Amino acid sequence: MEIIVTFLTEAVPRPVSFGVEGNDGALAEFYGIIRQEEAGERIAGLNYEIYADMAEKEIRRILGELRESFPCRKVMVIHRHGFVPVGDAAIYVGVLSRHRQEGFGLLSAFMDRLKKDVPIWKVGAVSC
Repeated sequence: MEIIVTFLTEAVPRPVSFGVEGNDGALAEFYGIIRQEEAGERIAGLNYEIYADMAEKEIRRILGELRESFPCRKVMVIHRHGFVPVGDAAIYVGVLSRHRQEGFGLLSAFMDRLKKDVPIWKVGAVSC
């Protein structure tokens, strides 16, 4: 499985260029968008801190484990750091696979693990 990991301070591009090949039958994508409320308070955005080297290692480790259950050809992970305003994507994950079941399965399982195991932190909301 090809794995691409990128950390950006600028906006996640839409659409993300992915390079579909002949046996790819599904592209599952997820954009995690900043909502206007955090913990019941109206916000302008969130600040993210990333320990980039460790985060990339953990992302690759998690995806290596998940490919056993969800064989996919390519996974791209883009995560913002610094200030991310309401309405912008904090994360993008794209998965290319032969069939949708593998792509959606990997995507869902990966997001659960990312939130639990990867050193990326919300360090506070910016109030409106």
